[in-house]
Amino acid sequence: MNRPYPPHDLATLSDLEMLDRFVPAPELLEWIRATFLDEASPLFNIEHVHLRDAALGVLWTNCDNSKQLRAVIGQAELMPPMAMGKWQRARAIQQVEEWFDGMPDFLLTFSAPAAAGMDDPSFCALVEHELYHCAQKLDEFGMPKFKQDGTPAFVMRGHDVEEFVGVVARYGAEAAGVSAMVNAAKAGPTIGRASIAGVCGTCLRSVA
Repeated sequence: MNRPYPPHDLATLSDLEMLDRFVPAPELLEWIRATFLDEASPLFNIEHVHLRDAALGVLWTNCDNSKQLRAVIGQAELMPPMAMGKWQRARAIQQVEEWFDGMPDFLLTFSAPAAAGMDDPSFCALVEHELYHCAQKLDEFGMPKFKQDGTPAFVMRGHDVEEFVGVVARYGAEAAGVSAMVNAAKAGPTIGRASIAGVCGTCLRSVA
């Protein structure tokens, strides 16, 4: 299945009337499931297997967003929305339910202008980054936790590494606590560009 791209009117910021829009992306959700959650896919990731039965909502947006001096181009949220006033939360819940005909377990939002300019490896990395945030809770024994109805109990997962390049440069990976990440980078990617091109179908010219 070829990688879906955002609608053209969301991917360009020239029309002031098109600012701050959010549009459901069912084609992107279908691609995510087929690419990362289907065992038959070359990009299948067993670490996301708990999401196969999860309700996922996916949005494109052209709304500019920045946080701590960095542009935010993807975001994962546990639903329903919580951190807001009562009316704001009720309004947000109504909007999400109208978008997806019910409340999803997680809401994934991607910047349309950023996605439109990404090559396939970068876009795959962005999508998987957000999927990694969508985790299943663990019990006191480290086993996957389920709710009373037998469905997975979900939670947001933080990053494996939070550090500055300068700290690593000055004190080393071990002192900074990022040895595992550095070792993974040195080992090289387990998924090559050829595999990504075979699934996405749009970056064949960049395959070495």
